[in-house]
Amino acid sequence: MTVSADQLVTIAKQAGAAIMKIYEGEIAVEYKADESPLTLADLEADRVICEGLQKCYPDIFILSEESASGDLADYDNFFLVDPLDGTKEFLKRNGEFTVNIAWIKNGVAEVAVVYVPALSECFKADETGAYEEEKNGAWKKLGTNKVRGDKLRIVGSRSHGAEEMEAWLATLTEPYEFLGVGSSLKFCRVAQGLADIYPRFGPTCQWDTAAAQCIVEKAGGTVADLNGDAIRYGVLREKLNPYFICKGQ
Repeated sequence: MTVSADQLVTIAKQAGAAIMKIYEGEIAVEYKADESPLTLADLEADRVICEGLQKCYPDIFILSEESASGDLADYDNFFLVDPLDGTKEFLKRNGEFTVNIAWIKNGVAEVAVVYVPALSECFKADETGAYEEEKNGAWKKLGTNKVRGDKLRIVGSRSHGAEEMEAWLATLTEPYEFLGVGSSLKFCRVAQGLADIYPRFGPTCQWDTAAAQCIVEKAGGTVADLNGDAIRYGVLREKLNPYFICKGQ
């Protein structure tokens, strides 16, 4: 079965519309067992995405952050979904939260979408490459930065891992500039060529990274653990990722 990136875009945008209805009003928040925040927007987006995927691809297993059950090691063909990545950014109302859907085949994210509803940005990737939607609705092909400027442009989290990042930055001998960005949007800035590197020295789950990794890799970049091995999905029963480095070309 072939999964359509455009179909995933449609579903992601439907979820984004559901999120924005809640974003524009008063936001109630609860907290999960791991103390991460949960809002009605997370749950509504999850419902919209899962219903859309089940309608279009009834035979493909879905693992979502908000309805996480099942063992990925039992599947070689499945969807990984983070219906609202960056809930802390959502609560801060800075717009840097994303909708993420990835189709995984044999451990690799092959087709994906990352949608940023508050900023009206959308990214998709498939076997033809990675693309960013322009304001006129056309899709522009992406390529990670090939020529580094005078400073290394580093993108990192607004909400996680500040101490580890500071320690890593202290080891650098070359000039750099640091840009704090929320959610999987960090990967997309690398895919756009607006940043050179995104190091992650903190915990992430597979649904946090799969879609955005696909965008970066189809744009010519890499996402690898600290040993240089590419991050893969569903090959281990553990749903947590190792620390990783996302880089442009």
